Amino acid sequence: MVHPFNRIFGLGDKTSNETKETETYHPDEVVQIPVKNIIPNRFQPRSIFSEEKIQELAQTIHTHGMIQPIVLRKLEENKYEIIAGERRWRAVQSLGSDTISAIIREMTDTETASVALIENLQREELTVIEEAFAYAKLLEMHSLTQEALAQRLGKNQSTIANKLRLLKLPEEVQEALLNKAITERHARALIKLKDPQTQIEVLQTIIENELNVKQTEERIAKMQEPKENKKKRPKLKGINKDIRIAMNTIRQSLTMVTKTGVDVESDEKEYDDYYQITVKIPKKK
Repeated sequence: MVHPFNRIFGLGDKTSNETKETETYHPDEVVQIPVKNIIPNRFQPRSIFSEEKIQELAQTIHTHGMIQPIVLRKLEENKYEIIAGERRWRAVQSLGSDTISAIIREMTDTETASVALIENLQREELTVIEEAFAYAKLLEMHSLTQEALAQRLGKNQSTIANKLRLLKLPEEVQEALLNKAITERHARALIKLKDPQTQIEVLQTIIENELNVKQTEERIAKMQEPKENKKKRPKLKGINKDIRIAMNTIRQSLTMVTKTGVDVESDEKEYDDYYQITVKIPKKK
């Protein structure tokens, strides 16, 4: 039986030169393999596993048993690598079980990596940065164009391209995406800023001020305005930190009011002893 992933990427159920077997397993034979003899997939795109979901899965397995065996390949005597089913293996580990139900397949490194990547993509549980990494690896392993990969996965080429652009962002931004500190739309807005250091600085502003996507896009748009079109404001340099915070809080509040549709007019002036902010709010929208 040929796995559907193999049909998509032209991978056969052939014996690999990279896999040395001392015993033969039927492709669909379910066997019991010691949990301690299994290692995770080295090509696993998922870097974060929810401990809560692992425990929920463990409880299901404890109650109903293993509904679907995991898929392994044999690396050497008494050593197996997971091809598919790492969450189930982790759940069984947490239960303290000695063995786990498995099917043994013969696969090369490329085939193993492909199945691991595609299985996770089909589950749609990856973070956007993990998904981007998976697309990049598949393009590299199979020498595909973005369009060809999109056709094989049943996705739009623009979807693949947008995800891959995220890999050009600084490591700090990618880490924020991985930890879900920002959304994909936040990250895509940051791409418009060409300087990596500026991207990192705006990232910190997004997180510290809990900016939504619209606020982020507006901030970036203002940063990209020609200097002569920007409204002049006091620079607030060399003043008390609390005063700077107060001024910035007022400005953010005025921005929030403007977003409700109220046409607010404001004017800032700096004097020797104080700052003056004049706000004009119409009585009718």
